[in-house]
Amino acid sequence: MFRPLLLATALGLMAQTATAEVNPGAYLAGRQAQTTNDYREASRYLAQALAGDPNDYAILEQLAASHISLGEIDEAAAIASRLTQAGGTSQLANLATLAQQTREGEWSRTLEDMEAGLSVGSLFDGLARAWTLLGDGQTDAALAAFDAVAGQQGLAAFGRYHKALALASLERFEDAEALLADGALSLTRRGTVAHAQILSQLGRPDEAIATIEEAFGNGTLDEPLSALRDRLQAGETIDYTIARDAVEGMAETAFDIGNILVSEASPAFTLLYGRTVTYLRPDHVEAILLNSALLDELGQYELAIEASEGIPEDDPAFAAAEIGRAEIMIRSDRLDEAIDTLRALSESHPSRAPILMALADALREDDRTEEANAVYTDALEAFGDDDPSRWIALFSRAVTYERLDEWSEAEADFRAALEVNPDSPIVLNYLGYSMLERGEDYDEALSLIERAVAARPDSGFIVDSLGWGLYRLGRFDEAVEPMERAVELMPVDPVVNDHLGDVYWMVGRKLEARFQWQRALSFVDNDQNDEVEPDRIRRKLEIGLDRVIDEEEGTPLIVNDGG
Repeated sequence: MFRPLLLATALGLMAQTATAEVNPGAYLAGRQAQTTNDYREASRYLAQALAGDPNDYAILEQLAASHISLGEIDEAAAIASRLTQAGGTSQLANLATLAQQTREGEWSRTLEDMEAGLSVGSLFDGLARAWTLLGDGQTDAALAAFDAVAGQQGLAAFGRYHKALALASLERFEDAEALLADGALSLTRRGTVAHAQILSQLGRPDEAIATIEEAFGNGTLDEPLSALRDRLQAGETIDYTIARDAVEGMAETAFDIGNILVSEASPAFTLLYGRTVTYLRPDHVEAILLNSALLDELGQYELAIEASEGIPEDDPAFAAAEIGRAEIMIRSDRLDEAIDTLRALSESHPSRAPILMALADALREDDRTEEANAVYTDALEAFGDDDPSRWIALFSRAVTYERLDEWSEAEADFRAALEVNPDSPIVLNYLGYSMLERGEDYDEALSLIERAVAARPDSGFIVDSLGWGLYRLGRFDEAVEPMERAVELMPVDPVVNDHLGDVYWMVGRKLEARFQWQRALSFVDNDQNDEVEPDRIRRKLEIGLDRVIDEEEGTPLIVNDGG
């Protein structure tokens, strides 16, 4: 929406008293669970700890925070009530209280509580009071309250934007559009959608389309925005949906603050606002996606998957959300479920290239290379010949061909990918290194790798390719500098350390070579890279690289494809 200075919001206890008997084991377990963002365990242990002293302010607030993080706002509001009755106060608990009262439409009670000192923070309070006045039917007072927020230093954009949303909720679209058309407002994605919806309501679809394309470009829109533009171009009048009443306005307030906190605060703190949004408005797609992303970042994969399930199948964002959900499944070692999810999505949304790419990538992750190859072919058909993104599918299919020992097909796809994206360092590196492995056209192969390094000089994998390629060509002295650079970039990678050891050995730096091989072995246990050959490294340490090569009668090239 906009980026004014955000007033600091301290969610801490405003009062504190001495505690009675608290179960120390449960309390410490609850605090540890909070530290690791395990909100379910935190709420369980903190509830046990609270049994010893039901009025412990600190535990009450921490328990409320855990419930909010789980999306259990009603439970958090109940804890907040206990905190208030015990004589304490907490801005965090107040957030849950205001959210619950808002959803239940208790506008007069909220106004009374705010007058009595119920506060979440300066910015939230001002907008919340304005929306609460609107919910209470005090329209003029509400609009004046939005103006009061706009009159505060650094908050003009917030006040004007939310006043526009409120006017639109009253169907005063001309007044709302006049505020949004003000060049001083820098609208975010959701603000731009609100403006387009309002222009559509005013019978100005061409301006609505121009608003979208000016903000996001023409031809580069994501699926929801593209669907909105298509509906406008078809002459459909778009309903205003961003904040249709005071409850949704309060949700929008929490979302806008959370959206700013993404770049200014921890994901755990931002999640408190995101959960508040979806409590007030369960169909808020952007907040659903935000919560899922935050929980994923916090390592709470199960909660992230659950959080992403609220988007209906007919929503334009559904496919992207399901792809994201499958990616989280993969990170949480649920690869089979991810493949099933993506396969079902590919069947319900056929011929969607991003879906097919995600499915093929998951199949390749599961070593189902032939199946992945076939799905990449389907993805290429879905992309079409003119899509600049099709190089990714060509490259990915080439990798599957290479792993299936179908080199002619792989090389054709690698070269076709370079025709679409000539400077792709990943393709340049993989093709060049594969050619070196096969003993084909060393000059071109090394030239491809050098181009890859020039394009991405800080990629350890690619710099390693150059050094190791020079080694394989017998240019040992030249290989030293890039291999040392690769180790600087990837100091704990066993493959790169092993390679540097081999290079050192060949230039007579045998003590350093053994040191690098020892380092490589020390990293093997934590590495899942099948390029690592620990037995071979041990043999080199035992008898030296020269004798290992004699035993093998030629060392096979180790492909490092850049991940």
